[in-house]
Order: sequence, then C-alpha cells, then structure tokens
Amino acid sequence: MELYLVQHGMSKSEAEDPQRSLTEDGVRVVERMAGYLSALGLRPEAIEHSEKLRARQTAEILAARLNPRQGTKLIPGMAPNDDIAPMAKRLQAEEKSVMLVGHLPYLSHLLSALLGVEQDRVLLEFQMGGVVRLGRIAGGEWRLRWVLTPDLLVTGAETRHAA
Repeated sequence: MELYLVQHGMSKSEAEDPQRSLTEDGVRVVERMAGYLSALGLRPEAIEHSEKLRARQTAEILAARLNPRQGTKLIPGMAPNDDIAPMAKRLQAEEKSVMLVGHLPYLSHLLSALLGVEQDRVLLEFQMGGVVRLGRIAGGEWRLRWVLTPDLLVTGAETRHAA
C-alpha cells in the first residue's frame, strides 16, 4: 500500500477570499507537481481531500493529470486540527494506494503517528504543493519512501535564469 500526503497549494488570505481558494501561483505549483508525478507514472487509486476549498482545488488539479480510478472524494475529519486517530486506524487496513490532500498540522501529525513517533514531533517540514510518499510493509509498519517539494521541480527556463 502506498500513501501520498499532499499539503494543499498556496491559498489566498481570508481577507482576500473568505473561502481561501488557491492563488494563481498556488495553481501553477500544483499543476507543475501534477505533471511531474504523472510523468513518473504515479497512479493512486483515489485522491481524498478535506472539506476546505483549497484542498479540493489541489485534489482536482492532481486528479486531472493522475487519473485516479476512484476519482476524488471529500473526507470529513481532515481539517487542520482534527484528530488523526481515525485516519491512522483506517490506513492500517487500507489496501489501495491513496493520496490525501490536506493541511498542517493534520498531515504532520498523521505522518508522525504512522512512523511511530509522538504526533506533536515534527519529522519534516511540509511545503505547499509538496508530496510525501509512504509505503506500508508486511507487519503493518510504515516507511518513508521519498519527499518531493515544489522547489525541486525547477523548469529549464528557471534553471537558465538561476545560473
């Protein structure tokens, strides 16, 4: 079982947009990440997201490129400060590869719990639009496979300007 944890893309402030939709830059970053993941052949069975607009928009952008067989699905209980215990328990029994699009500190707490450390201990700093891949091995233990952050996805034009 493969699990992908994705922090939503950059969103507008509450003053700009009470619904906190993605910014133009947030959309671009998630689209670039989706293109890269698609080129890798990544195909989760489902992409699940929180009730918040920015998570749904991020999930939809990813789904447009990754074509998950079961599409996208809203999952209650994935808000920033929700209890991660129900999700951690569910994931222990999950058979299919799933991508979860959500928020901090929820994703950070979930990652810590799955890897067997105190959930308040920060193991890595998520980045908006970044992806963390975990794999569950025999015996139910989770292993960190890789972390892909948007700043690693430098395009050819950006590379020329940085040089």
